[in-house]
Amino acid sequence: MLSGGEFLIKNQEALKTFIPENFDEEQKMIADMCRDFIENEIDPKLDQIDKLEDGLMQSLLKEAGNLGLLGTGLPEEYGGFGKDEITFMLQTEVLGTGHSFAVAFAAHTGIGTLPIYYYGTEEQKNKYLPKLASGEWLGAYCLTEPGSGSDARAAKTQAVLSEDGNHYILNGQKMWITNAGFADVFTVFAQIDSDKFTAFIVERGYEGVSFGNEEHKMGIKGSSTRQVFFNDVKVPKENLLGEIGKGHYIAFNILNIGRLKLAAATLGGAKKAAAHSLKYANERHQFKQPISGFGAIQHKLAEQLIKTYALETTLFRTTALVEEQKQKLMKEGKTSAEAILAAAEEYSIECAILKVFGSEALDYVVDEGVQILGGYGFSEEFPLARAYRDSRINRIFEGTNEINRLLSVDMVVRKALKGQLDLLGPAMAVQNELMGIPDFGDSDDSFLAAEKKAIENMRKSILMVAGAAFQQLGLKMKTEQEVIMRIADMAIDMYVAESLVLRIERLHAEHDLKTDALQVYVAKTFIFDAMERIHTNGKNAINAFAEGDVLRMMTMGLKRFSKYEAFNTIKARRNIAATLIADNSLKYFFG
Repeated sequence: MLSGGEFLIKNQEALKTFIPENFDEEQKMIADMCRDFIENEIDPKLDQIDKLEDGLMQSLLKEAGNLGLLGTGLPEEYGGFGKDEITFMLQTEVLGTGHSFAVAFAAHTGIGTLPIYYYGTEEQKNKYLPKLASGEWLGAYCLTEPGSGSDARAAKTQAVLSEDGNHYILNGQKMWITNAGFADVFTVFAQIDSDKFTAFIVERGYEGVSFGNEEHKMGIKGSSTRQVFFNDVKVPKENLLGEIGKGHYIAFNILNIGRLKLAAATLGGAKKAAAHSLKYANERHQFKQPISGFGAIQHKLAEQLIKTYALETTLFRTTALVEEQKQKLMKEGKTSAEAILAAAEEYSIECAILKVFGSEALDYVVDEGVQILGGYGFSEEFPLARAYRDSRINRIFEGTNEINRLLSVDMVVRKALKGQLDLLGPAMAVQNELMGIPDFGDSDDSFLAAEKKAIENMRKSILMVAGAAFQQLGLKMKTEQEVIMRIADMAIDMYVAESLVLRIERLHAEHDLKTDALQVYVAKTFIFDAMERIHTNGKNAINAFAEGDVLRMMTMGLKRFSKYEAFNTIKARRNIAATLIADNSLKYFFG
């Protein structure tokens, strides 16, 4: 099992990589239950939900609680079902098709519940978690303020210990709080002594808690989003969550699982939007034929599928790594809460990558979906308009995509400096290779040989560019955000491409997948395009900090490492689209 970030320097074994084809029967059954819930309870009420019909969202969440969907990942002793992270993520994927309901659901089960599960005392867990798992109480998370967003520790909300020492007096305001209109329990972050960032559990009924009006948003209109005000709110001292001054650990560590869950929700949304696009393309006739018969539309349908398939592949590869690490830590004596928190932190780099890739993949799918539908796509009478509006928030949620790109590289560097990730050895090996004569080796025509070589060269490109950037820029590197973001994009492409190769290789070994299977076309097309992006991003990065002989050597090295065999991506996309069109569904790829 690779540790977090090791994908940059080591190969993962295909047969030890989880793939969606290996979901067990119970997981499939839970997914089917979630689909039934969405189709029967959510989809028919989407217009009502978007109008914020009084009491509707609460009743839907409580109905989900009755089905056990709010407590899937919580242990049985706290009213949950104690399912593994793969099951939890599959559930999140399916419920991610629920538009504003998906946002309310994710906020409740994630940031509304998990801080108490991860950091609460036993008394706090026993008091709050069973009610949150059942839906009797609903949760929310109060972090952002008018003057603090990405810089969470700049919060101004204050907490002062009362004279009798029994309460903290809370004063301040929070904004953009999902579920604020109906939540019963809030995790609130405030400063003690002006500089000790700390979390508290605050109940709606506490005197001095008040709320602003519902925000009028571009999308996710049916999710409750309000400001929350605290005016001399007396919070019992036993409701302090975690340790004084350690609130940033809660705020930031919760985001790791949140990013993974967001990627799962975007996967569900992408599948749903791609299916709508495909069905419309088959039904809409122009020039005496379905528009799905035109190459321009086929390209869009195929690319929707490629991005969605790549997202699914990478999401469940990563989720399985988190689950495996959780199980390992539990065997070593950690509680389930401690284990999942540490496991998610271990793979925080991969979680950030998935948040970025998932949100941008969904944005592509819904944008092209609107384009395929043409004028109808712009009409609120058709489902793609809502999907388009609702998708946009995902690049802002759980830390903006810019923040996540910067963080992904920063976290790699931090692990390397701590000796947890050996980047120096592989980076030096790449530098030595650049100085030597290229080794063309013997030709290899084994299954996926060219693709595996491409992944290895992607690694070399990243190590070369990143290593040289740090050598040339030194301490100035942290201010060169444009360079860092291009390195991050190279790493994103490489991680996703490798995930595809691992899935295809395992399918070949276990299901006798042939070289001309459409899944192979998906992988080859993604890798072909990714290699071009990696070359462009690498070139833009090195042009920003290198010059003279160093620039020429690195440009030549990047060209060497960016080679991939000629591949007809137009034909590949046509073949992918042909199967989608014939089936009028995505079932060939997703069952």
